[in-house]
Amino acid sequence: MIETNFTFKSKDGLEIFTYKWMPEEGVQPRAVIQIAHGMGETARRYKEVGERLTNAGYIVYADDHRGHGQTAKEIDKLGEMGDDSFNLMVDDMYQLTQIIKKENSELPVFLLGHSMGSFLTQRYICLHGKELRGVILSGSNGSQGIIANIGSFIANREVKKIGRNSKSAKMAEMTFGGFNKGFAPCRTDFDWLTRDEKEVDKYIEDPSCGFGYTAGFYCDLLQGLKLIARKEEINKVPKELPIFIFSGDKDPVGGMGKGVLKLINAYKKAGIKSVEYKLYKDGRHEMFNEINRDEVIENLILWLETHI
Repeated sequence: MIETNFTFKSKDGLEIFTYKWMPEEGVQPRAVIQIAHGMGETARRYKEVGERLTNAGYIVYADDHRGHGQTAKEIDKLGEMGDDSFNLMVDDMYQLTQIIKKENSELPVFLLGHSMGSFLTQRYICLHGKELRGVILSGSNGSQGIIANIGSFIANREVKKIGRNSKSAKMAEMTFGGFNKGFAPCRTDFDWLTRDEKEVDKYIEDPSCGFGYTAGFYCDLLQGLKLIARKEEINKVPKELPIFIFSGDKDPVGGMGKGVLKLINAYKKAGIKSVEYKLYKDGRHEMFNEINRDEVIENLILWLETHI
């Protein structure tokens, strides 16, 4: 695998750091995969996934979202997202797609979003779905219903109390505090991520992971979650866009599989013609870091092969 990186300037002037992983010289690329990572992590964590995909003939781009990784530049700036962060991250993803298409004009582009990246991707395909050959959602969920409304109310109250740009421990506890409940006795606070203890420890030891977020970000995120759940927005997704959704059936972000099935049904009701999914038994949130990660990546590559 050949690795390079670059930055591009967002529409509000922020430099977005991006990884690019390519097959070895002499290998003819078949398609491009754009990755949108999740909360509290960095695109660098997808390097092994990138290596598997490049070995299969794919070019991979993965940017560090604003407030994350090398886009944040400094550790103490992690989680500082600025105003309107949900929508701006979607804009950043679209801008990266345009760069990808300029550099690889003959190749189809697939978008893969994990966790928060999957929610951003859900919004992306409402706005820009025609740009893509297909979309992959990992560790996702459907409509949050009243939970999103309650969360939004509390987040707005936090903004009034501590300000948009202050980190909110209360919102972090409300969002992630219950995720470990189904896995007692717990070894760490992050057992919900994966059954692979080495991967959990790597996450905990990485200063670019597990950081806090501003109260304003939680407001933006919850507004984004409410927006992508609206029927009129889901109906904007192109009917011909193939969608592949996968998750662990013990992923608390996806409601232990129930929220994932809700999302699948919403897309099918909207008339999207190709919605495929895979719920992995006993898998937790990060299927790319699970003990059966080889099976997960093989199934992803198989789906890609059928849609090139």
